[in-house]
Amino acid sequence: MTDLRNDHGTADRNGLRMKIAVILVNYNGKQYNEACIDSILSGAGALTLKIFVVDNASADDSVQILQKRYDGEERVQIALLDKNYGFSHANNEGIRLAARWGAEAVLLLNNDTEVEPDMISELAQCAKRHPGCVIAPKIRYSDARDRIWSAGGQFSRVIKKARHIGLDENDVGQYDEEREISFATGCCLWLPREVIREAGLLDTRFFLYYEDTEYSLRLHKQGIAIYYCPKAVLYHKVGASSKGADSPLCAYYIARNWLLCNRLHLQGRYPLFLLYYGINRAACCVLWLFCGKRELVRATRRGIRDHRKRKYGRTAYYG
Repeated sequence: MTDLRNDHGTADRNGLRMKIAVILVNYNGKQYNEACIDSILSGAGALTLKIFVVDNASADDSVQILQKRYDGEERVQIALLDKNYGFSHANNEGIRLAARWGAEAVLLLNNDTEVEPDMISELAQCAKRHPGCVIAPKIRYSDARDRIWSAGGQFSRVIKKARHIGLDENDVGQYDEEREISFATGCCLWLPREVIREAGLLDTRFFLYYEDTEYSLRLHKQGIAIYYCPKAVLYHKVGASSKGADSPLCAYYIARNWLLCNRLHLQGRYPLFLLYYGINRAACCVLWLFCGKRELVRATRRGIRDHRKRKYGRTAYYG
């Protein structure tokens, strides 16, 4: 297991002395990377911060652009993987790099985001108020910056279906209270080193989707709290990494990974979940057939079949 222990000093009142590693996973993201990185650097101030960009063997020229743009910038390090291993594996590689750098906290961040100048410092201050806890920010849509995508998240009581709090609501301050939540999206996730030591890394079987759901359920089992920090705000280009929710790639990984996640965590309630899952996926397939989207139905069937065969990680169909 990755060990993030080091002998660096503790953070001061504002978290400025804390060594913070920001992990960005890149896969053909040349249209997003610079805006994300520049927003982080412009608000870094006195923070001791380093950005680790982990590239999943991008086929565009995003790596070359990054290397040229941030040449000589010591706060940006680019790590190249030999193939596309998926979101979880790449983040885990970033966490290992952060450990070697001596990070006291790791921030997993989608590269299709832009952060408010004080977002990371607000997360650091919230983490100091809640030591040993995971922290999640307020996330708004990038193209509608007064509209909420996630003000934290929670699970349904029986089948543990994750949902974003405040989804699609205009932000008028209704979710400005700092509070404990049960689900945090992997779009932006603050992980103290002690949490990583205790809970471990992301599960690489998921490749894409549900790795954050599984991690939140794992944290709950281990008694590790997640807190929502409303003063920390970022903007998200929702669906950029998967080309939108209505795609074969999305249909496949959701069909497969939803089953895997709940098989790992629901125990005796898993049969009840399977009943809900069957109705839910059947309804989606009927709708897709009605709309002429047969490839989404085929992708769902492939996802279910691969789960039955315990075939996880990257699929040859939509990877």
